[in-house]
Amino acid sequence: MDWGMRNRMGRMFRAPSGNSVMLAVDHGYFMGPTRKLENIRATVAPLLPHADVVGLTRGVLRACVPPESTTPILLRVSGGVTVLQEDLSDEAITTSMHDAARLNVSAVALSVFVGAPHEHQSLVNLSKLVDDGEDAGIPVMAITAVGKELEKRDARYLALACRVSAEIGAHIVKTYYCDGFSKVVEGCPVPIVVAGGPKLDSDRAVLELAHGAVAAGARGLDMGRNIWQSEHPVPMLKALRAIVHDKATVRDGLDILEGEKARGARPLAAASPA
Repeated sequence: MDWGMRNRMGRMFRAPSGNSVMLAVDHGYFMGPTRKLENIRATVAPLLPHADVVGLTRGVLRACVPPESTTPILLRVSGGVTVLQEDLSDEAITTSMHDAARLNVSAVALSVFVGAPHEHQSLVNLSKLVDDGEDAGIPVMAITAVGKELEKRDARYLALACRVSAEIGAHIVKTYYCDGFSKVVEGCPVPIVVAGGPKLDSDRAVLELAHGAVAAGARGLDMGRNIWQSEHPVPMLKALRAIVHDKATVRDGLDILEGEKARGARPLAAASPA
């Protein structure tokens, strides 16, 4: 791995923890204006300073992120299908590595669909993207997508998908947390970050997912809906950072979350009539 590649990886996986809290806001590339991302600029702006990385498409990057921002960019470069289709695996590369380099991104990301009808196409997409990434010094993240088949999120399937992605050359793999997750991590020789998945039913559940994933060997999170669909997105992101970077417990994370929520409420309370 040459200097440029190492430098980009270092921007995302910061010392001293070597872990990362990535903010995923790329859902619109196949889902359209998802709840709380209708005005994506307004949603992302307060979160950017607290994320180690933000994951999005080139359209949103150019339109909604100020070029003065120093938050590393993980650029979504695959797509071509929407939620209107039953099979979500028919993706192609939609953004060139040349454009990714022009945008000065820290990494690019694409979905791989192991076991899906377009498995072959998605894995060949990964192979070609890795070749281009090595030439440009830009890391590639493989996202082990399951489409609409959420029942696939078990350790046996995810271990297969992660290992195949790493074997083809992915520098980072994003996958789901599951029972027996340590086996998934053990079988993957490159860093794994964990997806948040659909919105969970409580703050505790989100923090437990994060804590369990990091304890089992994940190098961090790449989370979206469980942050920006939270009633308190910035406090949630701060609590997750404490777990990922500082080895905070779930209880610690809940205390941070409640403290940040209370702190955010004070200016409004102070402005109210006595």
